Amino acid sequence: MSEHKILPLKKLKNCLLSLKKKGKKIVFTNGCFDILHYGHIFYLKKAKKLGDVLVVAVNSDSSIRKIKGKSRPIIPLKDRIRIIAALDCVDFVTSFNQKTPLSLIKTLKPDILVKGADWRIKDIVGSDLVKSYNGKIARIKFLDGYSTTNIIKKIKNQQQ
Repeated sequence: MSEHKILPLKKLKNCLLSLKKKGKKIVFTNGCFDILHYGHIFYLKKAKKLGDVLVVAVNSDSSIRKIKGKSRPIIPLKDRIRIIAALDCVDFVTSFNQKTPLSLIKTLKPDILVKGADWRIKDIVGSDLVKSYNGKIARIKFLDGYSTTNIIKKIKNQQQ
């Protein structure tokens, strides 16, 4: 299994420090990853190509409810992080309870911070911090037609 990829923050920080000392570029992204679809896979594979080590931070269930409403998430955190960890392009997975991953970004200090192209760089949480230590911000264009929200709507419409 890929459970070894799922790390609490303190262990992840120590692991990444060791990898950075070896010259590895750390890529960080985050998201809900509620119902995994090909758009997520495409995005994560592109993110991985930007560096050597891809860290994915997954929103906790309570964090998702704050962002998307009380009907979400569909898939609980323990399963979502296992699914993300099972992907070959993902090196490490952690989770966070806050609405944003800013505290994770401050602690992990990734070399490259990645979000979807629907985000303006100035609106990406942690972008100023990452730029302050000469890190890079990358935006990846989403594939059209892939959306967890639209999948949920389609399922609901078929049930009626």
